[in-house]
Amino acid sequence: MTHTSRYRGRFAPTPSGPLHFGSLVAALGSYLDARAAGGTWLVRIEDIDPPRCPPGSDNTILRQLEAFGLHWDEPVQWQHNHSEAYQQALDQLIAQGLAYPCSCSRKQWQAFSIYPGWCRSGVRDATKPVAWRLRSDLAQRPITWHDRLFGFQQFDPATLGDVVLKRKDQLWAYQLAVVVDDAEQDITDVVRGIDLLDNTPWQCQIQSALGLPTPRYLHLPLIVTAAGQKLSKQNLAPALAEETRGIRRQLFNALQVLDQSPPDTLIEEPPETQLRWATKHWSIAQLSPTAHRRLPQEP
Repeated sequence: MTHTSRYRGRFAPTPSGPLHFGSLVAALGSYLDARAAGGTWLVRIEDIDPPRCPPGSDNTILRQLEAFGLHWDEPVQWQHNHSEAYQQALDQLIAQGLAYPCSCSRKQWQAFSIYPGWCRSGVRDATKPVAWRLRSDLAQRPITWHDRLFGFQQFDPATLGDVVLKRKDQLWAYQLAVVVDDAEQDITDVVRGIDLLDNTPWQCQIQSALGLPTPRYLHLPLIVTAAGQKLSKQNLAPALAEETRGIRRQLFNALQVLDQSPPDTLIEEPPETQLRWATKHWSIAQLSPTAHRRLPQEP
């Protein structure tokens, strides 16, 4: 599969709860980057982990995006429909000797910083269920790429460990699913939080092994609380505003966090007006390559 000459981006939330301000910044950055390039912007629901995805959260997320004026261009896709494609990809990796079954539990290797590869030469305990792991030492390495904000990146994935591709409970893991789906949707540009920067090497290894294109990457600063914690659903980050005034102010704050310097008058404007201005003025050159940003104080 080859890239089209057009820009194709995506926002791919996990429906583990409603979107919060950190999610808005990621969604807005990917949306503006696509729109400023005259490209296509897609939404994909990454629901491969049903225990973490309360029923209805996906619809809540879609309603939130629409309330903030972030409209997508093609039908929304749900990862739970893609199991067959993931299995085909895993079968290819197994055939290449790049994936292996592993019976080890995290508790068994908790003294190590990464999984020590005990099952590489054969399953240690054939009586236990197995996960499937990537042979990060045998796939392409080192991995290098140019991040559009943070510049040249180089990793040796073998130092990151053999990441799980399919879990013991038969659920698919993020690293394999995201690669297969980005290729299937012909995504040319991935814009997401810097917390996923060190996931990129594994994804590049899988892309290379499967003969898939590598998109351009732009990792955005992460929004953190006053205490320095990542803003997340696990940390009980509040859901995005639902009323008109709150929506306008949060969208304006997200533009500020992305260093786009919106004029003060924009704060009272509806999302469509703010996004029109922001698309016209979108500039990665203005975006400071710092890993973390404080959550703005409510005015």
